[in-house]
Amino acid sequence: MRVNPELCIRCRGEYNLCGLAYCPILVNNRVVAGVRGVEGKSIVDGSSPPSVMVGRLGYPKVRVYPATPPTHGDTGWLENPGVWVNMRLEDFLTARLTLVRGSTSFRVNDARDPPRQLHEIQILAISGGPVDSELNLAKPINGPVTLSEQEPPMGPSAPLRNLRLSTTPQPARVVEKAYSDTDMRANDAVWMLYRSGVDVHVASRLLSVGAVGRGRFRRLVPTRWSITAVDEVVSGRLIEEVKGYPEIDEYRVYVRRVMDNLFIGILAPHTWLYEWGEAWWPGSTWNAWGGEPVVEVDAEGYRGRDTYPEIGGCYYAARLAAAEALQRMRRQAAVILWREIYPGFNLPVGVWFVRENVRALFKGSYERFTSLEEALNYVAGQVKLPIRQWASRSQVLGRLREARLL
Repeated sequence: MRVNPELCIRCRGEYNLCGLAYCPILVNNRVVAGVRGVEGKSIVDGSSPPSVMVGRLGYPKVRVYPATPPTHGDTGWLENPGVWVNMRLEDFLTARLTLVRGSTSFRVNDARDPPRQLHEIQILAISGGPVDSELNLAKPINGPVTLSEQEPPMGPSAPLRNLRLSTTPQPARVVEKAYSDTDMRANDAVWMLYRSGVDVHVASRLLSVGAVGRGRFRRLVPTRWSITAVDEVVSGRLIEEVKGYPEIDEYRVYVRRVMDNLFIGILAPHTWLYEWGEAWWPGSTWNAWGGEPVVEVDAEGYRGRDTYPEIGGCYYAARLAAAEALQRMRRQAAVILWREIYPGFNLPVGVWFVRENVRALFKGSYERFTSLEEALNYVAGQVKLPIRQWASRSQVLGRLREARLL
């Protein structure tokens, strides 16, 4: 069957826009059968990084997956995107797929007054380091791994009979405060965690298991939703700070090439504007059957946006990285971020890939220019898509050109 590639770009395995009951891309990329050393086992003992995933199917009754590799020791890097970004993709996948998951179901509102097993999972999730854990599974491990555009990949699963924590989790003081304070709103807790140095990846895990927020409003949040929610909340607050800084006084272009991806960042003298664009080449993840690159762009003005971007969670992951960069500079700017994805990058690995690579992009070197046209001429020599195609889809470029005519 040949699927319209534009449907794949819009859907990304989420909405079945092609009319099939399954996503052929995800099925094609799914790795069946397990992790070396645990096939057929019903007890898995190891050091959880910690790691917990919350699914979305069946909402408001959802599956919760505490996970551990079948090894003991310092496994914290298995939940550290700052480490992943410097790994080869195959090494990252191999490592993440060692996380064996136990599957158990709860209603989302159970987080308000968690039953014993959910309480144990929350205690695991808030730990500041690896926790010796034992997954007692109702069936031997014999299931596919998870590959998603939103969440990092994880290994196979089996129904969970019970979870046993062999060591006492040690949460950071600020995490303990957020967990214990049942009068603090979830958004405020997320911001407090971020300001205290807790990475958004950890904050999203806490939000997902219902470990933060006002007591009567605490609930389980599917992991893919919590990731985007945290990126949106934190970047939104950073942007409000950025709007108080003076405008940048030059055009800057940042370039990063990694794993069959090209990231371009343009900062222009202007009040806050933001754009995220992606061009998927034939043979890449979400353009498996296309004959030419498919481009999608979303943007916002000074006052932000009140609709969810069609381009998905990568929009907010990249926006967070851009806002962090401007906050470090104590400047505001119009931000244009473009990503080209080439053949060879054909596995969904999660939005962390965008967030961490845009963070690295803005920590790298850049070229300075005195005009927008000079900056675009330089970009034209870096991208594979003709610059006129990027420019024709760019909303922020149009705003910048209008501003020069006023």
